[in-house]
Amino acid sequence: MTAGSRLPAIDFGNMIAGVLEGTGLDPLRWRGDLAERFRDAHDEVEMRREAGETGFFDLPADHLLAAATLRMADNFARQCDALVVIGIGGSALGAAALRNALLPPLWNELDDEARGGLPDLHILDNPDPDTVSGLLTRLDPARTLFNVVSKSGTTAETMAQFLVVWRWLEDTLGAERARDGFLFTTSPERGTLRELATRYDVPTLPIPDAVGGRFSVLSPAGLFPAAAVGIDIEAVLAGAAAMLRRCATPELTANPAGTLATLLHAADTEMGASVQVFMPYADRLGGFAYWVQQLWAESLGKALDRAGRRVETGPTPVPAFGAADQHSILQLLMEGPRDKVVVFLGRGAPGADVAIRNPFTDIPDLAYLGGHTLFGLLDRERRATAEALRREGRMNMTVTVDRVDAHSLGGLFMLFQIAVVYAGALYGVDPLDQPGVELGKVLTCGLMGRSGYEVPSIPPPDPRWRV
Repeated sequence: MTAGSRLPAIDFGNMIAGVLEGTGLDPLRWRGDLAERFRDAHDEVEMRREAGETGFFDLPADHLLAAATLRMADNFARQCDALVVIGIGGSALGAAALRNALLPPLWNELDDEARGGLPDLHILDNPDPDTVSGLLTRLDPARTLFNVVSKSGTTAETMAQFLVVWRWLEDTLGAERARDGFLFTTSPERGTLRELATRYDVPTLPIPDAVGGRFSVLSPAGLFPAAAVGIDIEAVLAGAAAMLRRCATPELTANPAGTLATLLHAADTEMGASVQVFMPYADRLGGFAYWVQQLWAESLGKALDRAGRRVETGPTPVPAFGAADQHSILQLLMEGPRDKVVVFLGRGAPGADVAIRNPFTDIPDLAYLGGHTLFGLLDRERRATAEALRREGRMNMTVTVDRVDAHSLGGLFMLFQIAVVYAGALYGVDPLDQPGVELGKVLTCGLMGRSGYEVPSIPPPDPRWRV
């Protein structure tokens, strides 16, 4: 853990009446009905945890799994020049968030010495042929490890790319050596990848049964590729464990995940802010914002509540990036429909800062920038944007970390994972399932001719509605 690194903190005054201009949540409710509502949500989540349904809670304390992940990473890290993760959704977004946050910028452009002999890290998620073929032409098949991540082993996009790569390795290295280029991260006991691993003696790492894909970042799905490129996964897990302890209380005023869930649920259901913008002011947290988008959308966007009643509920999460998106969507946030709440992600200090040295001191429009730093400019823009929104009565809050390091990132992952299951309880929906994505999978399987799936009848485009 980096010295002085603390857990993420949430500043939410800009959600509260009396601070937020003209609107906001009544502060008396924070120890009243909102606190009672959260206590009920906390109790529900604890019951599901005790029933073994929310396995991500257990990952920070699973030292055997973490040790197995580290051993596998040590075995492979210096035997390959490139590591390619093949996965999609939760099987890729967590690894991407860890890579973007904790590796030096432009990691894959560094030479071998600068990377300390550790491999490049690539992620193949979308099965776009231009991307796949372009990457394969750059790789040495004898010096590349492909980490195929799919709990079921049936994810069409992942398995299609796996088949492409397996054949590519057979064609370039021969059938006997093809299997040496793979590591499977999958279900402990079942599924297609598990079957293939047994048949061809491919090494594997498990995703525990009670850990769903979008909650798998602290499992080998996210931590193996991170460890293989030198990220301190023990510090990541320590940060997650510390946040888990902090969120154990049923008291709303002391539980940061409960605070985050309660605020965003109330903003959506009571104040019409159904669009929730997650806006980091650090390029390193861009991948984290995309990870949050999937976590929020898949967990909370549901047609039915847990009693089977139609509700069609859930907020719309949107990633945005400061300060770049001040020049794209800030006008909308400031003066558009009042259907948005902004969650800023800030940091206390950058990994490295850059001084602004101004040789044009005689030009007034540039003179004020001299003597500052790029981080100083970026952070002041975050604070100014939050204040501008407050003055316009636009709800916003800020989640801040001391710095973007392994410990703080582990805390962020756990904070948002716990918050989303609390939010599911507040909405009355199951945050652990995703029935809405199944129909598209079934139709795709039918169109691809998979055995047991009916070819769907999809009407051709009507020429009347084409221009």
